Amino acid sequence: MSVLKTVVLVALASSLSGCVYSQKHLSSDFGYAVRQAAVAQITNPDAVYSAVPQPPSDGARAAGAQERYRTGKVIQPTGLASSISSAASVGGETN
Repeated sequence: MSVLKTVVLVALASSLSGCVYSQKHLSSDFGYAVRQAAVAQITNPDAVYSAVPQPPSDGARAAGAQERYRTGKVIQPTGLASSISSAASVGGETN
């Protein structure tokens, strides 16, 4: 029985030695990139927004727009006229 106790004791001691935690020396900035990425993705719970109120919405107008979209009768937006013109000279001076 003594041999069996010794074998069990050695097996138990060797299996428990795998549970020992040893932390190697890590640099002081270890994990810094992960923490910075987390900070960049977390919103500010105390965010302050400007006091400019949002424009009011019109439910009937929105419903009409959805119906026109559904039936394919979308009102196309009108383009803005521009009076800006540009001229460029390639190669330097012109006479």
